[in-house]
Amino acid sequence: MNAVFETDRGRVRSHNEDSGGVFHHNGSLCLAVVADGMGGHNAGDTASRMTISMFEQHWNETALNIQSPDEALNWMKAIIPVINKEILFHAHTHPECSGMGTTLVAALCTDRFCAIASIGDSRCYLQSEDGFSQVTEDHSLVNELVKSGEITKEAAESHPKKNVLTRALGTDEKLSVDYRTIMFEEGDLLLLCSDGLSNKVSALEMSHILQSPDPLHEKANTLIRLANENGGEDNITVAILEHCAERESG
Repeated sequence: MNAVFETDRGRVRSHNEDSGGVFHHNGSLCLAVVADGMGGHNAGDTASRMTISMFEQHWNETALNIQSPDEALNWMKAIIPVINKEILFHAHTHPECSGMGTTLVAALCTDRFCAIASIGDSRCYLQSEDGFSQVTEDHSLVNELVKSGEITKEAAESHPKKNVLTRALGTDEKLSVDYRTIMFEEGDLLLLCSDGLSNKVSALEMSHILQSPDPLHEKANTLIRLANENGGEDNITVAILEHCAERESG
């Protein structure tokens, strides 16, 4: 399984509040995580870094024997509430971090399936022989308006409250995370990203880049470059997983 992770501050923000990474186990298991932090001062990057650090630690300690979709989902369902409590505790004990939180999208993949967890508006997409599709659903005010029929998807793209989240990690003791599993087959690619990419690069452009013959790291860099060319107002983070025989790290 090939995988690559890239993050960029963008052209406007003074620092990067996105965090993420790709973690392997013996070539048979791969975990990709993207977290887009939010909060005043440097609190956003604190929340996102804590999330990735705890995922990596838990991965190294407990993920060795995951073999089934249920085991993968249960693994994520065990760690995410712990991370939520840690972020809340840190914010409570560090006044400068009050109100911090982060989005989260995580994919635990084997050569047969991917288990996916998401909260907020960081996204997961799948490129397969059936085409390009968004796997996750945004937890945002604008998406709720689209679902209720109050606005169209087209209107949502330029809505002034597009970035208002209805759910996030580390902001409330009551945690609601979306979990699902999908098939992952030879030739499939999984794209995880923060909204710094999805707000600036269309689904058609993403699909075109993923289907190019370029190496994974060039695909990731092309996606980031295009987001920057289209404004780059936000941090941009990308993780790509490719189901194939050989592994490329980045």
